[in-house]
Amino acid sequence: MPPLDSLFYDSVPISNDFLRLSDPAQFTPLPDTWILGVADIVDSTGEIARGRYKTVNMVGAAVISGMINALGGRVFPYVFGGDGAGFAVPGEDADAARETLAALQSWAETEFAITLRAALVSVSDIRAAGRDLRVARFAPSTGVDYAMFTGGGLAWAEAQMKSGTFTIQPAGPDAQPDLTGLSCRWSNSPARHGQIVSLVIQPTSESNEADFANLTQSVLSVAEGLERAGHPVPLKGPPMSWPPPGADLDAHVSRAGRNLLMQKIRLMIGNMLIGLLFKTGMRLGQFEPNHYKEMVSRNADFRKFDDGLKMTLDCDPATLDQITRMLEDAQSKGKIRYGLHAQQEAMMTCFVPSAMRDDHVHFVDGASGGYAQAAAVMRA
Repeated sequence: MPPLDSLFYDSVPISNDFLRLSDPAQFTPLPDTWILGVADIVDSTGEIARGRYKTVNMVGAAVISGMINALGGRVFPYVFGGDGAGFAVPGEDADAARETLAALQSWAETEFAITLRAALVSVSDIRAAGRDLRVARFAPSTGVDYAMFTGGGLAWAEAQMKSGTFTIQPAGPDAQPDLTGLSCRWSNSPARHGQIVSLVIQPTSESNEADFANLTQSVLSVAEGLERAGHPVPLKGPPMSWPPPGADLDAHVSRAGRNLLMQKIRLMIGNMLIGLLFKTGMRLGQFEPNHYKEMVSRNADFRKFDDGLKMTLDCDPATLDQITRMLEDAQSKGKIRYGLHAQQEAMMTCFVPSAMRDDHVHFVDGASGGYAQAAAVMRA
C-alpha cells in the first residue's frame, strides 16, 4: 500500500467555482512530510527586454512538464508563474524532484543560455518559519484541474531560493529532462475588448486573510462582468498560422540530442499537416480538430491563486479602470502590493500528454512581458 501522505492530493476536493476559492477555508494544508519545489529564471526582465519572453515562458513551463513526466503522470499540485513555476510532491519523490530540477537547469543553459535557479524546501521548514502551505483544486473543464496555493509558503520559499538557501545545483552539461508533450505551436490571441492585462496581487504583512479574501472576491466579481470572465483565448480556440511561431523553441525542447535543424524540419512538416486538419476540421482517427481547439480554450489556465492572485484578462477600459481603482485604494491602505502590465496579445505554452484525450494543459500569459513585467512593477 502506498503511504497515506502520497495519496493526500487525491483527497483534496475539486471545485469548478473560481470565485469560491477566494475563501481561505477552501484550502487544505499539505502534510509536513511533503516537499515544495520552486524555480525561476535569473534576470527574466532582461530576457524580456531582449525579446525572449516566449522562451522565458517555455523554460518556466518546462519545470512543470519535466516533473509530470518524472512522476509518470501522477497528479500533484503545481502552478505556472510566467518566468518560473512551483510544485509540491510527497517526500518520497524528493530525489526525483532534485534530479529533474538539476537536469532542467543544465538544459536551460545549454539550449537557451538561460540561468534557471531552483530550490527544494520541506513543508515542515516552511511552517517552522511561521508560514503555511495550503492547496485547493480548480477545474476549468471536465478534462483538467489546476492547483491553487495560499499560506505564504510559496512566496517564502521563492525568497529563500533567491537568497541562495535550499538551492539545487545544476547537473552535468549533457543532462536531459524528459519534456515530452511540451510545446508552443499556437499563435498569440489578440485582445478583442481592449487590452490583455496581466495582473499580480499579493497581500502585505498588514493584511489578514479575511482582508485579502474580501478584496479578491471584489476584484473577481468585477472581472466576471467581462466576456467569459475575461478569458483571453477565443471560445473556439487560439489562432494558428504556418510556420508556427514557436517552431524553433519546440525544436530545442524536443530534439533530445538530435540535430537541431533536422528536428526543426520534422516539426515544420508535422505542423503543416496538423494545420491542414485544423483548417479543414477533418477528423483523423479519434482526433477531432474542432473539439480539440475548444478544449484548449476551456482548459486554459488564465487565473490562479499562488500566495496572491494572478490573472491574464482580455479587459475593456472601463473594467480595467474599476479594478485599478479598487487596487489603488487597497494599496494606499497598506493591505496589498500589486503590479499590472498591459499588452495587445495573450500567448500560451502547452503540455499535451495526448491529443486524443481532454487532459491537455495550457498556461496563458501576456505576450510582451505578462506576469514577469507585472511582478517587476509590483516590486518597484
